[in-house]
Amino acid sequence: MLKQGLQQKLQQGLSPLQIQTIKLLELPTLELEQRIKKELEENPVLDEAAPSEESEDGESKNVSLSDYNQDDSTPSYRLYVNNQGKDLKPQYNTFSVKESFHQNLEMQLGYSDLKGDDRKIAMFVIGSIDDDGYLRRDIESLTDDIAFRLNIETTPEHVERILKVIQEFEPVGVGARDLRECLLLQLRVKEQTPERKRAEEILENYFEEFSRKHYDKIMARTGMSKDELKDAVDEIVHLNPRPGGQIDDSYVEQAQQIVPDFILENKDGELLLTMPKFSVPELRVNKRYADLLMNSAASSGKRGKEAVSFVKQKLDSAKWFVEAIKQRQNTLQNTMKAILDFQHDFFMDGDEAKLKPMVLKNIAEKTGLDISTISRVVNCKYIQTNFGVYPLKYFFSEGMKTESGDEVSTREIKKVLSESIAAEDKKKPLTDEELVNVLSQKGYKVARRTVAKYREQLNIPIARMRKEI
Repeated sequence: MLKQGLQQKLQQGLSPLQIQTIKLLELPTLELEQRIKKELEENPVLDEAAPSEESEDGESKNVSLSDYNQDDSTPSYRLYVNNQGKDLKPQYNTFSVKESFHQNLEMQLGYSDLKGDDRKIAMFVIGSIDDDGYLRRDIESLTDDIAFRLNIETTPEHVERILKVIQEFEPVGVGARDLRECLLLQLRVKEQTPERKRAEEILENYFEEFSRKHYDKIMARTGMSKDELKDAVDEIVHLNPRPGGQIDDSYVEQAQQIVPDFILENKDGELLLTMPKFSVPELRVNKRYADLLMNSAASSGKRGKEAVSFVKQKLDSAKWFVEAIKQRQNTLQNTMKAILDFQHDFFMDGDEAKLKPMVLKNIAEKTGLDISTISRVVNCKYIQTNFGVYPLKYFFSEGMKTESGDEVSTREIKKVLSESIAAEDKKKPLTDEELVNVLSQKGYKVARRTVAKYREQLNIPIARMRKEI
């Protein structure tokens, strides 16, 4: 209630235009396109037309709203937004951003034989699966929740049977209760070979020993030779321990089809930034229709005052929406130019090591905008470059100083850490303390707890778990 009250109090201090602009800033291109279509459908005085379009008698449809609001000092040129691209019917590129894990499972459920209450239970179970693919809630608790929330009486055994159906979905291993079950699910769908049968035996009977790398105990208890054990372990380590997919430590975005909000081209060493505007139609106030509505309202007798008020409200709404779109475009462009200037070296060739430490405050200071505004701008926005499509959040990271005094991005340190681990002797993998020394030799002064933190964010296990036979 307190948060809601604060939000209402804040909005009371903002103008309708400011509120409209804030809401539009957060929208990515595709959602903005839908929002504009909705506004066009709901507001009869808002119009969409090509820049050269005129009415039959040659009168432009662009209008100054001062005709209807004498105290409004907004100049007419600010009520016209040209969002038309050079090509009136361009085919823009959409990019698939990591497919939503849960949406994928729900789609597969649609092809299953589960119907009625069973399908509802399956949807509930899918919703309880973590982003990494595991079901970490016990079946008894799920059964109680299903009865309480779905009003479906069932049994743990029945829920277990439905879970088994979900565990047949892709990616293999989904819906497992722990790592052991996840790996076994993956092994069992593969073609059976002697190596895989041994791997299954290890996971079923000696998982604790395998987890602790106690290979001598496994060989002694199973009679496997060193080579047989090595082949079996090799089968296991190539399985996927996180079937839900990797989650980047810097951002987690809901999967979607996206249209880049910015396009960056490198023309002979010069960076050219453009904003694809073709999906955002040109907007204007339809003067002829506004006049028609106003005249009709004024001549409608005693209800005329209410009708005039309604038309005036629609005119104001159209004005605020057109101006908010214009301000959104300007704010996005200014913010992206500031990011481009700050990370110029990276944008020249896409070398991750050239990314500078950058936080929201840096861009807020360069643009003169509030940090909250910058946060809204970079949320769910993407830029297309010659070396890939990136979310704007990608370019923000904390930093630290090297021994030489240079400030580097934490992203660069993670890259060096990852490369150091990749190059280690897998029979004697580097401990976190040894990695501190390796990074120090390369000029990066990092504490052991920081190395451990970055290693975990990179989904790299501890040294004992990286050891090979």
